[in-house]
Amino acid sequence: MMAAALPNMPADASGPQVPEGVAQFAVDPFWPQPLPNNWILGQVAGTAVDQYDNVWIIHRPRTAQGTNAGSTPLQTTRDQTWGHDPLQSLCCTTAPPVVAFDPDGNVIHAWGGDDPDGEFLWFNSEHGIFVDHNDYVWVAGNGDNDHHMMKFTVEGELVLQIGAVGASQGSNDPNTVNGAAQMEVDPTTNEIYVADGYGNRRMVVFDAETGEYLRHWGAYGETPVDEDPGPWDPNAPPSRTWRTPVHGVAISNDGRVYVADRPSNRIQVFEKDGTYITEGVLAPDTYGPGSTWEIEFDPLDTEQRFLYIPDGTNNKVWTLDRETLEPVYSWGRGRIQPGQFDWLHYIAFDSQGNMYSGEVQTGHRVQKFVRLNGN
Repeated sequence: MMAAALPNMPADASGPQVPEGVAQFAVDPFWPQPLPNNWILGQVAGTAVDQYDNVWIIHRPRTAQGTNAGSTPLQTTRDQTWGHDPLQSLCCTTAPPVVAFDPDGNVIHAWGGDDPDGEFLWFNSEHGIFVDHNDYVWVAGNGDNDHHMMKFTVEGELVLQIGAVGASQGSNDPNTVNGAAQMEVDPTTNEIYVADGYGNRRMVVFDAETGEYLRHWGAYGETPVDEDPGPWDPNAPPSRTWRTPVHGVAISNDGRVYVADRPSNRIQVFEKDGTYITEGVLAPDTYGPGSTWEIEFDPLDTEQRFLYIPDGTNNKVWTLDRETLEPVYSWGRGRIQPGQFDWLHYIAFDSQGNMYSGEVQTGHRVQKFVRLNGN
């Protein structure tokens, strides 16, 4: 099907006048192309774009059960199954957990699940995905006993595993992760920074080649503790401990590490060695899941003046001034129509400045937002 002409207007824009250099978008309702094999998606938990502008997602196939999705034979991970045997309808079947699309929205890779030869176990709940500068695909999970993360080739061949199922000893364990949310590989050092934030309360850094532990830290660069600081209270002093989940990480060109403490509505900034620099609070009247779900840079913003923050509670994308961490613009609204968001989880940019979003809970989709302005 040929894509229709896109409207020359921002997608559900709101807030003050758009500052110069802030990205503006319109949704492309015809991206991606229809999935092959009668596939459907569950909750789209992670999004990434590789150096060829291919778009990668990791989704949760078992969450598609409510659609009468069937698969024969049953697909399994560890102690979970999804699909129906025999098939309940002609409707559809669940796609493999990892799916990659070319820039036109055609599926080019699809894999995931427990290794049939027993080389590795998959996750109880899929979460983060990142494709590094060497074309390796990193994936993680945030389910019970998901105390590992894995590195694959683009074809789905296991290269490296960090941690093991059910092995975590807490936030100061150098050998595992516990519900890792998101990761990013620093191409200048080939180190992988992990927002290890559903079971643990820390940032942890490993060697991306060997998996060797290098360093970790908690809120304010301090040694992390596993005590729950309680629910967010905008009138209370800032918590010295990260609430869970610690949900996002981004590395700037000038070597700063940005960490999203989602339930605390805050972003903290560090040097690469974990030295604390500053923090900012976004939408402090947001409760529950919080406002700061991730941090991304716009590739066309070469000076990296702005941060882009997906907010799945308020279902919008915020633009923050990077130096002050103050919001300068926001857009988006909640619901299910194209261009709207239903539990916006993560975003990613391609080299042309187009944005891709993944939605969890009842969202179950990936959307493309076409860049309307340069920089």
